[in-house]
Amino acid sequence: MQFHHHGYVSTDPRIQPAAGVGVDRPEELPEEVDVLIVGSGPAGMITAAQLSQFPGITTRIVERRAGRLAIGQADGIQARSVETFQAFGFAERIISEAYRITEMAFWKPDPSDPSRIIRTARADDDPAGISEFPHLIVNQARVLDYFAEVMANSPTRMKPDYGFEFRGLEVTGDGDHPVTVTLGHTAGEREGEERIVRAKYVVGADGARSGVRQSIGCTMAGDQAFHAWGVMDVLAVTDFPDIRTKCAIQSEAGSILHIPREGGYLFRMYVDLGEVAADNKGAIRKTTVEEIIAKANDILHPYTLDVKNVAWHSVYEVAHRLTDRFDDVLPEEIGTRTPRVFITGDACHTHSAKAGQGMNVSMQDGFNLGWKLAHVLEGRSPESLLSTYSAERQVVAQNLIDFDKEWSSLMARKPEELKDPAELETFYTSTAEFPAGFMTQYSPSMLIGEATHGALATGYPIGKRFKSAPVTRVADTNPVELGHHHRADGRWRLYAFADAAKPGEASAVADWAEWLRMSPESPLLVHTPKDTDIDSVFDVKVIYQQAHTELEIGRVPEAFLPRVGPFELVDYEKVYATNPNRDIFDIRGIDRGGAVVVVRPDQYVANVLPLTATEELAAFFRPILFAR
Repeated sequence: MQFHHHGYVSTDPRIQPAAGVGVDRPEELPEEVDVLIVGSGPAGMITAAQLSQFPGITTRIVERRAGRLAIGQADGIQARSVETFQAFGFAERIISEAYRITEMAFWKPDPSDPSRIIRTARADDDPAGISEFPHLIVNQARVLDYFAEVMANSPTRMKPDYGFEFRGLEVTGDGDHPVTVTLGHTAGEREGEERIVRAKYVVGADGARSGVRQSIGCTMAGDQAFHAWGVMDVLAVTDFPDIRTKCAIQSEAGSILHIPREGGYLFRMYVDLGEVAADNKGAIRKTTVEEIIAKANDILHPYTLDVKNVAWHSVYEVAHRLTDRFDDVLPEEIGTRTPRVFITGDACHTHSAKAGQGMNVSMQDGFNLGWKLAHVLEGRSPESLLSTYSAERQVVAQNLIDFDKEWSSLMARKPEELKDPAELETFYTSTAEFPAGFMTQYSPSMLIGEATHGALATGYPIGKRFKSAPVTRVADTNPVELGHHHRADGRWRLYAFADAAKPGEASAVADWAEWLRMSPESPLLVHTPKDTDIDSVFDVKVIYQQAHTELEIGRVPEAFLPRVGPFELVDYEKVYATNPNRDIFDIRGIDRGGAVVVVRPDQYVANVLPLTATEELAAFFRPILFAR
């Protein structure tokens, strides 16, 4: 964390000074806003948290509840989400309170007595080491709390506006605020009254029954599996030996997905309630928690479960549905106008809860959209940037649904129906990268370059997330993770992996740095607004091939030691050396001749170029960012 560059800070450095719309922020919901977000679930809150970092943008997030969520339905936090939490500054704290999944146990009927279950296998949760961050279990309500803290500590002092339900919207196309939204008060003295808000953009993060989705004519298509599950968060006494280990349990009586929760005592069970007749008309949802507990005891035999307290429970039927689009632009309108209304999370894709994907994919929807809205509203980028949201995220949602269909189907099968007794655990381990959130790869577009030079950095495939690696920060000799310094501040990252020369010697990286600092074509000079720090749009870092003991910080090119803040202090945290025990050039397949890895504000690799390809770098940003 860097601070003091605007003067000495003696208080909590996470609390940024109020600025822009955060100065004297009105408590009352304004009549006009830049962005109105409907729904304070994970997708809505991460979008708001990202937009809260931009002092000139008026964003409000409305929620029909009267206050914060007390207990959330989702609880699985995949490693990609923890990487995202790091960008927002709270990964370390949420890890400390969460349950960490390191292994999964598989239980099946005992061949000698099929009425009993026995443990048949264990599988490492992340055998390939796809992330330095863990797979966590923590209540969704706590995730929302952390995002709310980010918002409250931001320059805009944002917080949710509780007690408003969405009733409808109209895209009029008139004026600067062309979306007219009708809201209704759900609590307090004004309960039942309507309120009109005009917005430049609206984000619907209002769940599977999304009113925003309906208002823009999006349709959900898909199928229902006609299979029901009871889910319960409970405190219980049991002789089941793996009660604090994630388990897939298959017995003659049905299946359980068992997930220990944070705190050391609470756990969640997804209990198989069996097939549901097509004419059931939702009656299965009336299954009582007592019936769910009884079913769990049948499945766990010979072990018993004595439930002492039920924190939450529900019954759901598996359904896989996806909307035809993620914004308000109809197919026949593509290319003629840009979106004004967007939908995220469960508003555009629904699936089972057992792969732990809902909250995670929803947050990546919001992360993808938030910085793009900020770029357009700040005048950094053309409105065409917003069309990439639906194009990128709809493909991801379809892949999720395809994966979840297979996983939920396997979970629901009886042991004798499996092709191979180890089919479930084989699928779990062989597909680990997908549910962890690392298979997303965006296709070439205005934001994603072609893989022309991809061989220069094979560990950073273009379109996939930037995978961190250990390096040493030269100035203070600290070992750090390179990716952990990518904050959710809306900036692009340019990682210059140096050729073999040291600082002060003639080299390709020195020539590149001088071009970046001095050339009229340099993205820094073309796209950085006047009267802002030179790194306000592009965070430029260099990684040398030598150990830090071989490098002199005073000989590093000026482009990697920018002057920032009103006192023009030197930022020393952009110069890195290889970690001698784990050389980033080797573990990430970086060509020793050097390369530039371009990373988007949402941590996805946008391009890989040679250090000599300066014109290509300049050309890449021309359609994305306006000249200053």
